[in-house]
Amino acid sequence: MTTKAADKDTVIAQVTKIGERVGEPEGIEIVDVELKGTGGSRLLRIYIDKPEGVSHGDCEFVSRNVGTILDVEEVVPGGRYTLEVSSPGLERPLKKARDFERFSGEKIKVTLREPVAGKRSWVGILIGFQDGLAALQPASGEPIKFRLDQVRRASLKFDW
Repeated sequence: MTTKAADKDTVIAQVTKIGERVGEPEGIEIVDVELKGTGGSRLLRIYIDKPEGVSHGDCEFVSRNVGTILDVEEVVPGGRYTLEVSSPGLERPLKKARDFERFSGEKIKVTLREPVAGKRSWVGILIGFQDGLAALQPASGEPIKFRLDQVRRASLKFDW
């Protein structure tokens, strides 16, 4: 890993911890943190969620409180960045074990690092998650199982 990538990962990890510290007492989950760009045009994006949905007030709360801590603790090197806080949307990413537990019974789209049953990309109902193993029922055929470390990308799948 390059130094810049390691620095970026360190910043993302610190922002995630700060976000969790701020959000958890309010029932707000930090879904994902992204840091994009360089210099004065950097964008720090925090995606939040709550079981009952995210309000504009939730975004303002996280932005104000996390932003203050980031500035006081000088977490983002160089000091100039834009902070954006938003909902992950209808097709929110699934990244953690608790995401797969929470959204059991929902339709998801998953891309795997290695093929399972001859395919890497699957869409179906997440029918279970236990001991790090997810089970997916595609529209046709037998259910498949995969470990979380096999997942390249996963998200809820909304039928438009």
